[in-house]
Amino acid sequence: MAKQKYYVVWQGHKKGVFESWQECQEQIKGFAQAQYKSFSNKAEAEFAFKEKAEKHLYANANKKNSTPTQTLISNVGSPIMESIATDAACSGNPGKMEYQGVSTKTKKQLFHYSHPCGTNNIGEFLGLVHGLSYLKRHNLNLPLYTDSVNAMKWVKQKKCKTKLERNQKTEDLFQYIERAEKWLQENTYTTQILKWHTDTWGEIPADFGRK
Repeated sequence: MAKQKYYVVWQGHKKGVFESWQECQEQIKGFAQAQYKSFSNKAEAEFAFKEKAEKHLYANANKKNSTPTQTLISNVGSPIMESIATDAACSGNPGKMEYQGVSTKTKKQLFHYSHPCGTNNIGEFLGLVHGLSYLKRHNLNLPLYTDSVNAMKWVKQKKCKTKLERNQKTEDLFQYIERAEKWLQENTYTTQILKWHTDTWGEIPADFGRK
């Protein structure tokens, strides 16, 4: 599950620091050359709001004549809405774990799984594999989004490199993991696994919203 983000709007219908992507969107939607950016904590966001937007939005800019918003967006583009997004959540570490896959465009839930004792990394990995399987089973040529670089790496390696102890409480989960690993080893796919850019796009559509 992605961590809490705070959104600074320097130029928009209303300026300030906002605690959700939805609030931020309300201020920038339809506003010409809106200036905004997300931050990992409230103090950082409040400090940034007091400074000029250019200091934060031009950090990696290489086009002198582009606006801050154009610079920010041009680095990653926009998400592909005709796609599937996956995300996981875990209450504790380890704790109750679940993951889901949703339509990026409509947020309709396409698949879901939960286990009373797991980790967020396991959920992110299983969510991606389930997404790959779902797309292949339904013969869909759509990209698959995740906000977990770790899960992307594990899927590429075809191995869930968790440090969770395998015991009586987690045995059925490990059997589920082994089935996912076996699927990766025995199947080929052309699906694009893409990184969801939370800093620019807000929370991934599959986010459980438990911050």
